Amino acid sequence: MNDRTALVTGANKGIGKHIARLLVAEGLTVYVGARDPGRGQRAVEEIGAGARLLVLDVEDPDGIVKAAARVDRLDVLVNNAGISPSLALPGDTGVEEFRRTYETNVFGVVAVTNAFLPALRRSPHPRIVNVSSGTASLTWSTTANPQFTPGSGGAAAYRSSKAAVNALTLLYAQSLAEEGFKVNALAPGLRATDLNSRAAAGGDPAEAARGALRLALLPDDGPTGGFFSWDGTPVPW
Repeated sequence: MNDRTALVTGANKGIGKHIARLLVAEGLTVYVGARDPGRGQRAVEEIGAGARLLVLDVEDPDGIVKAAARVDRLDVLVNNAGISPSLALPGDTGVEEFRRTYETNVFGVVAVTNAFLPALRRSPHPRIVNVSSGTASLTWSTTANPQFTPGSGGAAAYRSSKAAVNALTLLYAQSLAEEGFKVNALAPGLRATDLNSRAAAGGDPAEAARGALRLALLPDDGPTGGFFSWDGTPVPW
């Protein structure tokens, strides 16, 4: 153990749980952010010593403020919580689906990041990792790329929300650079989680988690305002 602390949102399952486990293995005290206290506690028990439950619903502004008040200093924030309601095309997607997706994937990132900025500012080496998606890359969506076939237009709510997360990543990185923050986005690749109906065809979520770990523990000369694949290679915006 060391004196570094981390918070991973949506950490009771999937990629988030693997990220929390890897950070604990590195000696950090890790707050396992979970909306459901029971599921969160089970995840904490499975991860083991070094994991701490932090009840946190990224759609609950008051709850986020209360959770932030429990954390004095934070070295790493991983905004992992996210939803993907459907693979529908934009013309087949209702406004409510867009609204619900953005509430979690975009507004949740802003609410959590802003609430925990005071704690992050107490760290000598603050790091923020936003879990995005390769499908949010406008370049990859229109040209050949290593992760998916471009040009479908599906999963419109999810993909556009993650494109907004990419923009926020860059803006936070620019505005916090002089304070020593490193803020980057991760494209984890399609993984075998319950995020969407195609997930069963995905790869090992632990592999994606290692990409998040790399960004969470960047040295002071590491990049900021970047978008990176799970294997460390840059992803075009």
